[in-house]
Amino acid sequence: MSVWFVTGASRGLGAKITQEALGRGHSVIATARDAAAVRRAYPDSPERLLAVSADVTEPGQLAAAVEAGLAAFGRIDVVVNNAGYGLVGAVEEVSDKAARALFDVNVFGVLNTLRATLPTLRAQRSGHVLNIGSVGGFATAPGVGLYGASKFALEGISEALHGELAPLGIHVTIVEPGGFRTDFLHSSSIQVEPASIADYAAGAGPVREALTRNDGRQPGDPEKAAKAVVDITETTDPPLRLQLGADAVERVEAKLDLVRRELDAWRHEALATGI
Repeated sequence: MSVWFVTGASRGLGAKITQEALGRGHSVIATARDAAAVRRAYPDSPERLLAVSADVTEPGQLAAAVEAGLAAFGRIDVVVNNAGYGLVGAVEEVSDKAARALFDVNVFGVLNTLRATLPTLRAQRSGHVLNIGSVGGFATAPGVGLYGASKFALEGISEALHGELAPLGIHVTIVEPGGFRTDFLHSSSIQVEPASIADYAAGAGPVREALTRNDGRQPGDPEKAAKAVVDITETTDPPLRLQLGADAVERVEAKLDLVRRELDAWRHEALATGI
């Protein structure tokens, strides 16, 4: 059995992953900004669950959570970077304060968690890092550009980390979920910037409206998503990317087709710039 370290474990996909891992007999160091929220999520929590308060923007809290987890279980095998939130607004509409706060959690929070946990995985010469991204980090859309940018950053970090950790026997997977029936579209998980520039009503407006309509109506089953995530940690050759949901697959395929068409159409100009 493995020991999991999960951020944002009190609700949403993080809670489902924690539940699935516990159900398979694994131990989980489940972190959230308030450990009481984790305990409320698992009222019948087994001894294999350690709830710890840790804000991913606070490196000291993460270090303490790792220390507590190692004291309880002796090792960490799987790190799930799940903590994060969404942000809606046209790129120009999003304030600098909102953009920086988003990156502090969605990007720098991941880096903080990696710095806290990777020394243990490196010492063991084994483990698996799961970075919970989004299909929006592969193919973003109007109205969610800054959120997509934070997840694009996570894609780049994950690709590099994959190459850096592979020689040490550590796997890296970035998970790209589509729409799942979690609380992600609820106000507790997504921040909406005011629609302050009328010119963007046509481009970003439909996305704003769709997000409001779809809260709780997303096509994906979060329990099935959690099962798929835990499944890949039990394979010998896990993927670098794991798309979850038919909508995610469709968006990835559409972008791959677009990139291929543009590359073919402009190949001569691209190659003509070389030596």
